[in-house]
Amino acid sequence: MKVIKKIIIISTLLVAMSSCDDDISEVITSGKDGIITSQEDPDLDAAYLTSEITGEVTLNAENEWKLAGPLIVKSGATLTIEAGTTIKAVPGGTNIFISVEQGAQIFVQGTAKNPVVMTSAAASPKAGDWGGLIIAGNAPVNTGVPTEAELFRLTYGGNQPADDSGTITYLKIEYTGARINEETEFNGLSLYGVGNGTTINHLVVANGADDGIDLFGGTVNLSNILVVNSEDDMFDWTDGWTGTANNLYGARLEGFEKVTSDSHGIEGDNQEAVNNDTAMPRSNPTITGLTIVNAANVKMEDLINIRRGSSVTISNALLVLTGGATTGNVVDLTDRKGNADVSTSITANVLGADEDTVNNPDEATVTLTEVAEATGGADATVFEWTGISLPIN
Repeated sequence: MKVIKKIIIISTLLVAMSSCDDDISEVITSGKDGIITSQEDPDLDAAYLTSEITGEVTLNAENEWKLAGPLIVKSGATLTIEAGTTIKAVPGGTNIFISVEQGAQIFVQGTAKNPVVMTSAAASPKAGDWGGLIIAGNAPVNTGVPTEAELFRLTYGGNQPADDSGTITYLKIEYTGARINEETEFNGLSLYGVGNGTTINHLVVANGADDGIDLFGGTVNLSNILVVNSEDDMFDWTDGWTGTANNLYGARLEGFEKVTSDSHGIEGDNQEAVNNDTAMPRSNPTITGLTIVNAANVKMEDLINIRRGSSVTISNALLVLTGGATTGNVVDLTDRKGNADVSTSITANVLGADEDTVNNPDEATVTLTEVAEATGGADATVFEWTGISLPIN
Protein backbone atom coordinates (compact mmCIF):
# COMPACT_ATOMS: atom_id res chain seq x y z
CA MET A 1 0.00 0.00 0.00
CA LYS A 2 1.19 3.53 -0.74
CA VAL A 3 0.83 6.50 1.61
CA ILE A 4 -2.49 8.07 0.75
CA LYS A 5 -1.99 11.33 -1.10
CA LYS A 6 -4.63 13.79 -2.11
CA ILE A 7 -4.73 12.56 -5.70
CA ILE A 8 -5.74 9.12 -4.41
CA ILE A 9 -8.48 10.64 -2.31
CA ILE A 10 -9.81 12.65 -5.26
CA SER A 11 -9.80 9.50 -7.38
CA THR A 12 -11.66 7.63 -4.67
CA LEU A 13 -14.24 10.39 -4.52
CA LEU A 14 -14.82 10.37 -8.26
CA VAL A 15 -14.87 6.61 -8.71
CA ALA A 16 -17.36 6.15 -5.90
CA MET A 17 -19.68 8.65 -7.57
CA SER A 18 -19.15 7.48 -11.15
CA SER A 19 -22.67 6.07 -11.41
CA CYS A 20 -24.04 9.60 -11.67
CA ASP A 21 -22.59 12.15 -14.12
CA ASP A 22 -24.42 15.00 -12.42
CA ASP A 23 -22.80 14.13 -9.09
CA ILE A 24 -19.34 14.07 -10.68
CA SER A 25 -19.96 17.42 -12.28
CA GLU A 26 -21.08 18.81 -8.93
CA VAL A 27 -17.87 17.60 -7.26
CA ILE A 28 -15.68 19.15 -9.93
CA THR A 29 -17.49 22.49 -10.13
CA SER A 30 -17.97 22.93 -6.36
CA GLY A 31 -14.27 23.50 -5.77
CA LYS A 32 -13.61 20.21 -4.01
CA ASP A 33 -9.98 19.17 -4.14
CA GLY A 34 -9.74 16.41 -1.51
CA ILE A 35 -8.32 18.74 1.17
CA ILE A 36 -10.23 20.33 4.06
CA THR A 37 -8.45 23.48 5.17
CA SER A 38 -11.18 25.08 7.31
CA GLN A 39 -14.76 24.82 8.52
CA GLU A 40 -15.96 26.62 5.37
CA ASP A 41 -14.16 24.33 2.94
CA PRO A 42 -16.53 22.72 0.38
CA ASP A 43 -14.86 19.35 1.00
CA LEU A 44 -16.38 19.35 4.50
CA ASP A 45 -19.53 17.66 3.23
CA ALA A 46 -21.74 15.83 5.72
CA ALA A 47 -23.34 13.78 2.93
CA TYR A 48 -20.00 12.68 1.49
CA LEU A 49 -17.16 12.91 4.00
CA THR A 50 -13.69 11.97 2.74
CA SER A 51 -10.56 14.11 2.46
CA GLU A 52 -7.31 15.15 4.08
CA ILE A 53 -7.79 17.60 6.95
CA THR A 54 -5.04 20.22 7.12
CA GLY A 55 -6.69 22.83 9.37
CA GLU A 56 -8.99 23.00 12.40
CA VAL A 57 -12.25 21.20 11.60
CA THR A 58 -15.31 20.28 13.67
CA LEU A 59 -17.96 17.64 12.95
CA ASN A 60 -21.13 18.89 14.64
CA ALA A 61 -24.10 17.00 16.00
CA GLU A 62 -26.59 18.86 13.83
CA ASN A 63 -25.54 16.78 10.84
CA GLU A 64 -25.39 13.03 10.37
CA TRP A 65 -22.02 12.50 8.72
CA LYS A 66 -21.60 9.85 6.03
CA LEU A 67 -18.02 8.61 5.82
CA ALA A 68 -17.50 7.73 2.16
CA GLY A 69 -13.73 7.23 2.04
CA PRO A 70 -10.54 7.88 4.00
CA LEU A 71 -10.69 10.82 6.40
CA ILE A 72 -7.07 11.65 7.23
CA VAL A 73 -6.09 14.22 9.85
CA LYS A 74 -2.69 15.47 8.68
CA SER A 75 0.19 16.51 10.92
CA GLY A 76 -0.54 19.89 12.54
CA ALA A 77 -4.29 19.61 11.95
CA THR A 78 -7.11 19.11 14.45
CA LEU A 79 -10.40 17.19 14.20
CA THR A 80 -13.04 17.89 16.84
CA ILE A 81 -16.21 15.78 17.05
CA GLU A 82 -19.01 17.24 19.15
CA ALA A 83 -21.09 15.32 21.70
CA GLY A 84 -24.02 13.50 20.10
CA THR A 85 -22.44 13.34 16.64
CA THR A 86 -23.05 10.22 14.52
CA ILE A 87 -20.70 9.17 11.73
CA LYS A 88 -22.01 6.40 9.47
CA ALA A 89 -19.45 4.66 7.31
CA VAL A 90 -20.46 3.49 3.85
CA PRO A 91 -19.71 -0.25 3.75
CA GLY A 92 -16.52 -0.07 1.72
CA GLY A 93 -14.11 -2.27 3.57
CA THR A 94 -10.51 -1.13 3.68
CA ASN A 95 -11.04 2.22 1.94
CA ILE A 96 -13.33 3.59 4.65
CA PHE A 97 -11.53 4.70 7.82
CA ILE A 98 -10.49 7.66 9.98
CA SER A 99 -6.79 8.17 10.68
CA VAL A 100 -4.85 10.70 12.75
CA GLU A 101 -1.22 11.18 11.76
CA GLN A 102 1.77 11.92 13.98
CA GLY A 103 1.57 15.56 15.04
CA ALA A 104 -2.20 15.73 14.49
CA GLN A 105 -4.92 15.64 17.15
CA ILE A 106 -8.46 14.35 17.52
CA PHE A 107 -10.93 15.54 20.17
CA VAL A 108 -13.99 13.30 20.61
CA GLN A 109 -16.21 15.19 23.04
CA GLY A 110 -18.94 12.70 23.85
CA THR A 111 -20.88 12.53 27.11
CA ALA A 112 -22.76 9.72 28.82
CA LYS A 113 -26.09 11.12 27.57
CA ASN A 114 -24.76 12.16 24.16
CA PRO A 115 -21.92 9.87 23.08
CA VAL A 116 -20.21 10.11 19.72
CA VAL A 117 -21.04 7.12 17.50
CA MET A 118 -18.96 5.75 14.64
CA THR A 119 -20.90 2.97 12.94
CA SER A 120 -21.91 1.38 9.64
CA ALA A 121 -24.35 3.02 7.25
CA ALA A 122 -25.60 -0.38 6.04
CA ALA A 123 -29.26 -1.26 6.48
CA SER A 124 -28.09 -4.56 7.96
CA PRO A 125 -24.68 -3.73 9.44
CA LYS A 126 -22.10 -6.44 10.01
CA ALA A 127 -18.55 -6.83 11.27
CA GLY A 128 -15.99 -5.64 8.74
CA ASP A 129 -18.19 -3.04 7.06
CA TRP A 130 -15.48 -0.40 7.48
CA GLY A 131 -11.97 0.15 8.77
CA GLY A 132 -12.18 1.93 12.11
CA LEU A 133 -10.18 4.64 13.89
CA ILE A 134 -6.37 4.78 13.67
CA ILE A 135 -4.09 7.10 15.65
CA ALA A 136 -0.32 7.43 15.19
CA GLY A 137 1.89 9.19 17.73
CA ASN A 138 5.49 10.02 18.65
CA ALA A 139 5.88 7.93 21.82
CA PRO A 140 8.57 5.23 22.17
CA VAL A 141 8.25 1.85 20.42
CA ASN A 142 10.69 -1.05 20.21
CA THR A 143 10.68 -1.49 16.43
CA GLY A 144 12.91 1.42 15.48
CA VAL A 145 11.97 5.03 14.77
CA PRO A 146 10.18 5.80 12.64
CA THR A 147 8.21 2.62 12.01
CA GLU A 148 5.61 2.09 9.31
CA ALA A 149 2.21 0.87 10.46
CA GLU A 150 0.74 -2.20 8.79
CA LEU A 151 -2.25 -0.01 7.90
CA PHE A 152 -1.48 2.27 4.94
CA ARG A 153 2.13 2.80 6.01
CA LEU A 154 1.43 5.51 8.55
CA THR A 155 4.65 6.31 10.40
CA TYR A 156 4.70 6.09 14.17
CA GLY A 157 7.01 6.09 17.15
CA GLY A 158 9.52 8.57 18.55
CA ASN A 159 11.11 9.81 21.76
CA GLN A 160 8.17 11.69 23.29
CA PRO A 161 6.48 9.60 26.02
CA ALA A 162 4.10 12.47 26.83
CA ASP A 163 3.06 13.00 23.19
CA ASP A 164 -0.51 14.29 22.96
CA SER A 165 -2.78 13.02 20.16
CA GLY A 166 -5.88 14.55 21.75
CA THR A 167 -8.82 13.31 23.81
CA ILE A 168 -11.39 10.56 23.24
CA THR A 169 -14.24 10.24 25.68
CA TYR A 170 -17.69 8.57 25.43
CA LEU A 171 -17.24 7.06 21.99
CA LYS A 172 -18.93 4.02 20.39
CA ILE A 173 -17.13 2.28 17.52
CA GLU A 174 -19.11 -0.44 15.71
CA TYR A 175 -18.82 -2.93 12.80
CA THR A 176 -15.14 -2.39 12.03
CA GLY A 177 -12.38 -4.82 11.09
CA ALA A 178 -12.28 -4.65 7.30
CA ARG A 179 -9.68 -7.06 5.87
CA ILE A 180 -6.74 -5.79 3.81
CA ASN A 181 -5.32 -9.26 3.11
CA GLU A 182 -5.08 -12.64 4.81
CA GLU A 183 -2.62 -11.29 7.38
CA THR A 184 -3.80 -7.74 7.98
CA GLU A 185 -7.13 -6.37 9.14
CA PHE A 186 -8.31 -3.13 10.65
CA ASN A 187 -9.27 -3.10 14.33
CA GLY A 188 -11.87 -1.03 16.14
CA LEU A 189 -9.26 1.33 17.56
CA SER A 190 -5.61 1.04 16.50
CA LEU A 191 -3.07 3.01 18.55
CA TYR A 192 0.43 3.30 17.07
CA GLY A 193 3.06 4.86 19.32
CA VAL A 194 0.46 6.99 21.11
CA GLY A 195 1.75 8.96 24.10
CA ASN A 196 0.41 9.38 27.62
CA GLY A 197 -0.49 13.00 26.98
CA THR A 198 -3.44 11.53 25.08
CA THR A 199 -6.66 10.89 27.02
CA ILE A 200 -8.78 7.83 26.14
CA ASN A 201 -11.67 6.84 28.38
CA HIS A 202 -15.31 5.74 28.27
CA LEU A 203 -15.05 3.83 25.02
CA VAL A 204 -16.99 0.86 23.64
CA VAL A 205 -15.92 -1.18 20.60
CA ALA A 206 -18.60 -3.60 19.43
CA ASN A 207 -19.11 -6.21 16.71
CA GLY A 208 -15.72 -5.99 15.03
CA ALA A 209 -14.20 -8.53 12.63
CA ASP A 210 -10.73 -8.35 14.21
CA ASP A 211 -9.39 -6.97 17.52
CA GLY A 212 -11.29 -4.50 19.64
CA ILE A 213 -8.28 -2.37 20.63
CA ASP A 214 -4.76 -2.96 19.32
CA LEU A 215 -1.79 -1.06 20.76
CA PHE A 216 1.54 -0.87 18.95
CA GLY A 217 4.01 0.47 21.49
CA GLY A 218 3.50 3.84 23.09
CA THR A 219 2.75 4.95 26.61
CA VAL A 220 -0.95 5.82 26.35
CA ASN A 221 -3.20 5.11 29.35
CA LEU A 222 -6.73 3.73 28.98
CA SER A 223 -9.68 3.71 31.36
CA ASN A 224 -13.28 2.49 31.32
CA ILE A 225 -13.07 0.51 28.10
CA LEU A 226 -15.64 -2.08 26.92
CA VAL A 227 -15.11 -4.50 24.01
CA VAL A 228 -18.10 -6.63 22.97
CA ASN A 229 -18.29 -9.44 20.38
CA SER A 230 -14.89 -9.05 18.82
CA GLU A 231 -14.22 -11.91 16.40
CA ASP A 232 -10.53 -12.00 17.29
CA ASP A 233 -8.82 -10.57 20.40
CA MET A 234 -10.54 -8.14 22.72
CA PHE A 235 -7.37 -6.34 23.85
CA ASP A 236 -4.09 -6.76 21.96
CA TRP A 237 -0.66 -5.15 22.27
CA THR A 238 2.85 -5.40 20.82
CA ASP A 239 5.93 -3.24 20.03
CA GLY A 240 6.59 -2.10 23.60
CA TRP A 241 3.37 -0.69 25.09
CA THR A 242 4.16 0.51 28.62
CA GLY A 243 0.98 2.37 29.57
CA THR A 244 -1.73 1.60 32.11
CA ALA A 245 -5.31 0.39 31.76
CA ASN A 246 -7.99 0.73 34.39
CA ASN A 247 -11.46 -0.83 34.32
CA LEU A 248 -11.39 -2.97 31.18
CA TYR A 249 -14.32 -5.24 30.32
CA GLY A 250 -14.29 -7.70 27.42
CA ALA A 251 -17.35 -9.81 26.65
CA ARG A 252 -18.70 -12.31 24.18
CA LEU A 253 -22.46 -12.26 24.52
CA GLU A 254 -24.78 -15.24 24.39
CA GLY A 255 -25.54 -16.21 20.79
CA PHE A 256 -22.31 -14.77 19.38
CA GLU A 257 -20.90 -17.30 16.91
CA LYS A 258 -18.38 -15.97 14.39
CA VAL A 259 -14.84 -16.08 15.79
CA THR A 260 -11.30 -16.58 14.55
CA SER A 261 -9.40 -19.79 15.29
CA ASP A 262 -6.95 -18.05 17.65
CA SER A 263 -8.96 -15.51 19.62
CA HIS A 264 -8.14 -14.30 23.13
CA GLY A 265 -9.49 -11.98 25.76
CA ILE A 266 -6.00 -10.49 26.02
CA GLU A 267 -3.09 -11.15 23.66
CA GLY A 268 0.16 -9.43 24.63
CA ASP A 269 3.45 -9.52 22.70
CA ASN A 270 6.71 -7.69 23.12
CA GLN A 271 7.57 -7.53 19.44
CA GLU A 272 5.62 -9.73 17.08
CA ALA A 273 6.61 -8.60 13.60
CA VAL A 274 10.31 -9.56 13.73
CA ASN A 275 10.07 -11.85 16.74
CA ASN A 276 12.48 -10.02 19.07
CA ASP A 277 11.52 -11.00 22.61
CA THR A 278 14.16 -8.78 24.21
CA ALA A 279 13.55 -5.55 22.26
CA MET A 280 13.33 -2.45 24.46
CA PRO A 281 11.24 -0.84 25.72
CA ARG A 282 9.64 -4.14 26.68
CA SER A 283 5.85 -4.34 26.52
CA ASN A 284 4.95 -4.07 30.19
CA PRO A 285 1.54 -2.48 30.86
CA THR A 286 -0.19 -2.34 34.23
CA ILE A 287 -3.87 -3.36 34.21
CA THR A 288 -6.14 -2.87 37.21
CA GLY A 289 -9.78 -3.94 37.27
CA LEU A 290 -10.27 -6.40 34.41
CA THR A 291 -13.22 -8.60 33.48
CA ILE A 292 -13.10 -11.10 30.61
CA VAL A 293 -16.34 -13.05 29.96
CA ASN A 294 -17.01 -15.70 27.34
CA ALA A 295 -20.77 -16.27 27.43
CA ALA A 296 -20.97 -17.55 23.84
CA ASN A 297 -21.08 -21.24 23.02
CA VAL A 298 -17.82 -21.05 21.09
CA LYS A 299 -14.24 -21.57 22.17
CA MET A 300 -11.92 -18.76 23.15
CA GLU A 301 -8.38 -20.01 22.73
CA ASP A 302 -7.20 -18.37 25.98
CA LEU A 303 -8.75 -15.81 28.27
CA ILE A 304 -5.30 -14.28 28.79
CA ASN A 305 -2.29 -15.03 26.56
CA ILE A 306 0.96 -13.19 27.31
CA ARG A 307 3.85 -14.25 25.07
CA ARG A 308 6.91 -13.39 22.97
CA GLY A 309 8.77 -11.53 25.70
CA SER A 310 5.95 -9.30 26.91
CA SER A 311 5.42 -8.68 30.59
CA VAL A 312 2.30 -7.41 32.33
CA THR A 313 0.99 -6.74 35.82
CA ILE A 314 -2.72 -7.57 36.11
CA SER A 315 -4.55 -7.18 39.43
CA ASN A 316 -8.19 -7.36 40.51
CA ALA A 317 -9.24 -9.44 37.51
CA LEU A 318 -12.31 -11.65 36.99
CA LEU A 319 -12.20 -14.37 34.32
CA VAL A 320 -15.53 -16.02 33.49
CA LEU A 321 -16.88 -18.84 31.34
CA THR A 322 -20.64 -19.25 31.20
CA GLY A 323 -23.40 -20.51 28.90
CA GLY A 324 -21.48 -23.48 27.50
CA ALA A 325 -18.42 -21.42 26.58
CA THR A 326 -15.00 -23.09 26.58
CA THR A 327 -11.38 -22.01 26.55
CA GLY A 328 -8.02 -23.64 25.94
CA ASN A 329 -6.38 -22.03 28.97
CA VAL A 330 -7.53 -19.51 31.49
CA VAL A 331 -3.99 -18.12 31.39
CA ASP A 332 -1.35 -19.09 28.83
CA LEU A 333 2.16 -17.62 29.12
CA THR A 334 3.65 -19.58 26.22
CA ASP A 335 4.05 -19.40 22.47
CA ARG A 336 6.14 -21.32 19.95
CA LYS A 337 7.96 -18.05 19.18
CA GLY A 338 8.67 -17.24 22.82
CA ASN A 339 7.13 -17.21 26.28
CA ALA A 340 6.06 -14.30 28.46
CA ASP A 341 8.75 -12.55 30.44
CA VAL A 342 9.12 -14.08 33.89
CA SER A 343 8.35 -10.71 35.53
CA THR A 344 4.69 -11.15 34.51
CA SER A 345 2.26 -11.03 37.44
CA ILE A 346 -1.46 -11.93 37.19
CA THR A 347 -3.94 -12.06 40.05
CA ALA A 348 -7.52 -13.03 39.19
CA ASN A 349 -10.72 -14.67 40.38
CA VAL A 350 -12.04 -17.44 38.12
CA LEU A 351 -15.72 -18.30 37.68
CA GLY A 352 -16.99 -21.27 35.67
CA ALA A 353 -13.51 -22.45 34.67
CA ASP A 354 -10.77 -24.58 36.18
CA GLU A 355 -8.11 -22.50 37.95
CA ASP A 356 -5.57 -25.18 37.03
CA THR A 357 -5.84 -24.52 33.29
CA VAL A 358 -2.69 -22.42 33.35
CA ASN A 359 0.31 -22.78 31.05
CA ASN A 360 3.21 -21.20 32.96
CA PRO A 361 6.43 -23.18 32.46
CA ASP A 362 8.77 -20.32 33.43
CA GLU A 363 6.98 -19.84 36.76
CA ALA A 364 5.89 -16.26 36.45
CA THR A 365 3.55 -15.08 39.21
CA VAL A 366 0.02 -16.31 38.49
CA THR A 367 -2.48 -16.38 41.35
CA LEU A 368 -5.95 -17.64 40.42
CA THR A 369 -8.81 -18.21 42.86
CA GLU A 370 -11.95 -20.13 41.94
CA VAL A 371 -15.07 -18.32 43.15
CA ALA A 372 -18.72 -19.36 43.32
CA GLU A 373 -20.07 -15.97 42.26
CA ALA A 374 -18.72 -12.99 40.38
CA THR A 375 -16.44 -10.97 42.62
CA GLY A 376 -13.75 -8.52 41.65
CA GLY A 377 -12.95 -7.34 38.17
CA ALA A 378 -14.15 -4.25 36.35
CA ASP A 379 -16.92 -1.99 37.61
CA ALA A 380 -19.66 -2.77 35.07
CA THR A 381 -21.89 0.11 36.20
CA VAL A 382 -19.50 2.45 34.42
CA PHE A 383 -20.76 1.04 31.09
CA GLU A 384 -24.49 1.65 31.61
CA TRP A 385 -24.30 4.58 29.16
CA THR A 386 -23.68 2.07 26.32
CA GLY A 387 -27.11 0.42 26.66
CA ILE A 388 -25.47 -3.01 26.33
CA SER A 389 -26.70 -5.74 28.68
CA LEU A 390 -23.58 -7.38 30.07
CA PRO A 391 -23.49 -11.00 31.28
CA ILE A 392 -21.65 -10.16 34.52
CA ASN A 393 -22.55 -6.95 36.34
